[in-house]
Amino acid sequence: EADAIACRLSRDAHSDFWRTGEDEPEMIRWLSWGKEHFAFACDMVHFERGTKQRYGIGPIDQKRVEEGLNQFHTAAAILDAVLAERQWLVGNSVSYADFRMATFLPFNEAARLPLDDYSSVSRWYRRLEDIGAWRDPFKGMDAPELPPVPQTAVADQR
Repeated sequence: EADAIACRLSRDAHSDFWRTGEDEPEMIRWLSWGKEHFAFACDMVHFERGTKQRYGIGPIDQKRVEEGLNQFHTAAAILDAVLAERQWLVGNSVSYADFRMATFLPFNEAARLPLDDYSSVSRWYRRLEDIGAWRDPFKGMDAPELPPVPQTAVADQR
């Protein structure tokens, strides 16, 4: 539902955050591709290394981590080639597609995806992190801290 909500809010605000017109097919392309490839791979790794460890759901399934990393490398190489020729996924400014693609990257400390292996992806993500609301989305809110990922789980993953 997040995509539909972002679309509706953007339209109601008369914002180009959700691209329409000539850019709309490109917008939908990146939302769809990201969900099925890049974000999917990031989620596989993060679930094993981050979510399961943070909430004590069970041991890390190394086979799933390896599968996720393989998919990550494939998707990141494609994304890196695209971002080598542009700053943002759609048009000349940040859009919802950029944020949607980067959904799991704020949690990369736990997932330890090799972003630095992809220079264009890394530059793109640093541009997102320059946006204060992305870097600290809960600023000014009374939100509980996430439970930490046990250090033994992080050490075991190395």
